[in-house]
Amino acid sequence: MSSRRFTRAELESFRDAEVPDLLPRPGQALRLLFVGINPGLWTAATGTHFAHPGNRFYPALLQGGVITEPVHPAEGMDDAQRDVLRERGIGITNLARRATAKASELSADELRVGGRQLVELVRRERPAVVAVAGITAFRTAFGRQKAVPGRQPEHLDDDLPGELWVVPNPSGLNAHETVASLAAAYREVAVAAGVVHGEG
Repeated sequence: MSSRRFTRAELESFRDAEVPDLLPRPGQALRLLFVGINPGLWTAATGTHFAHPGNRFYPALLQGGVITEPVHPAEGMDDAQRDVLRERGIGITNLARRATAKASELSADELRVGGRQLVELVRRERPAVVAVAGITAFRTAFGRQKAVPGRQPEHLDDDLPGELWVVPNPSGLNAHETVASLAAAYREVAVAAGVVHGEG
């Protein structure tokens, strides 16, 4: 567990900061692209996606067999730790770039702009599976108000191959989900992407 702590003022100083995408190195394939809603302040402070100690993203990946060794991001990940994900073909980005204390601080316009930017990223990187973590943000970003979680019947854009999924958001604020339910959802998209085998 992390011993790192930030004061409220320290975290607030990272409001509106951006966090670089985690994408493969040259020559590495991007099989599975996880898409968060936007960086939280702890994520911005550490430069590491899903870094808040209460976030269940990495524990769920581990429990689901998507990664095979623990990742502890709360103090920030170094390149060796990021390579744990890269070498398995996993990338991470966000719909909106700027950090906020809560995703509810984002406007609908920001999410729609982010949706268009995501299409461009996917067109460039060509992941086998895109997994957007958050059904409400997905509906807003792409104007698909009747979308339900799981594999989507449409692609992100007409000329883009690969599968599009909506999975649960791992934030500790999403009280409807547990590490076990998140693990099952994340394993499902990892199997679809060829990151892990379907058995086991």
